[in-house]
Amino acid sequence: MQPIFDGHNDVLLRLWRNMRNGADTVAEFVKGTQEGHIDGPRARAGGLVGGLCAIYIPSGDLILKEPDASGHYYTPLAAPLERSPSLDIAMEKLALALRLDAAGAWRICRSTDAIREAVAEGEFAAVLHMEGCEAIDPDLSALEVFYAAGLRSLGPVWSRHNIFGHGVPFAYPVSPDTGPGLTDLGFALVKACDQMGIAIDLAHITEKGFWDVAKTSDKPLIASHSNVHALTAVARNLTDRQMDAIRERQGLVGLNYAVTMLRPDARDDAHTGLDLMVKHIDYMVERMGIDCVALGSDFDGATVPQEIADAAGNQKLVAALKNAGYASDDLAKLCRENWLRVLSQCWHEAS
Repeated sequence: MQPIFDGHNDVLLRLWRNMRNGADTVAEFVKGTQEGHIDGPRARAGGLVGGLCAIYIPSGDLILKEPDASGHYYTPLAAPLERSPSLDIAMEKLALALRLDAAGAWRICRSTDAIREAVAEGEFAAVLHMEGCEAIDPDLSALEVFYAAGLRSLGPVWSRHNIFGHGVPFAYPVSPDTGPGLTDLGFALVKACDQMGIAIDLAHITEKGFWDVAKTSDKPLIASHSNVHALTAVARNLTDRQMDAIRERQGLVGLNYAVTMLRPDARDDAHTGLDLMVKHIDYMVERMGIDCVALGSDFDGATVPQEIADAAGNQKLVAALKNAGYASDDLAKLCRENWLRVLSQCWHEAS
């Protein structure tokens, strides 16, 4: 079994929703459930040893558009969110993450040494990530508090606008160049993250925002859960030019398991073969090199291929990659080592 450290999941979103309905979410994670994609038993069954766990504020007004007769669709961006209720939700999710840590359900990790230690001891290595910074104030005081609590990665925006920048819509076929990039506050946020040791995630930002981060940050460029625009022309996927920049900065792209970002027709159809996952990885490896490609499943946040189904099915992708000719050393890089290298650089552990 090839241990997997995954670049993006929304398990905290699922657990938070269940918590609000009165569920014992610590027990749900520890004992397992049939719901969603990730819990302790399924993670162990599939070799999922840890990953970046998103603190994400849902948009209640977002309704994904159905494809038209030609298969095209364009979902307008969700409305911007107010900070106060966003901060409340972010704090609830942070508290949930801390309760899971205190109960031994997982271990919040603040360094790559801590990740390796948790994995060696059989604990799920959780790295806290913020997907969209609606909970952060203009003065960035809250950023310091979240950092102290364990936050080590963030995406300035989700697929909506906020005070820090602009996100891309869920749309096909559409270029990622859909609007402005970072605001003045966004530039300050990126600089603060570089100084503190917080990784910047470019997964949901516009193409202009991508280049704004590239010229502002001196850290590796990361798209934690994105795929190849040349293969699937959704706004969330990366152009060749963006991948070239990621290669030059020795960053990485985490393969998103979302079928809408894998299929050439971008349909939300779980009947999607693993061959398409391998095809996207092959393209990225050829374009950027084996050191710049990883996994970013989007478990608990998207429809994934039915053959994978959930975290327990991860080794099916590993087997498909092995059958496609990837050697053990390459699989180790794709499954975990590339993430650990890049996080080490962003967290000031390595030059």
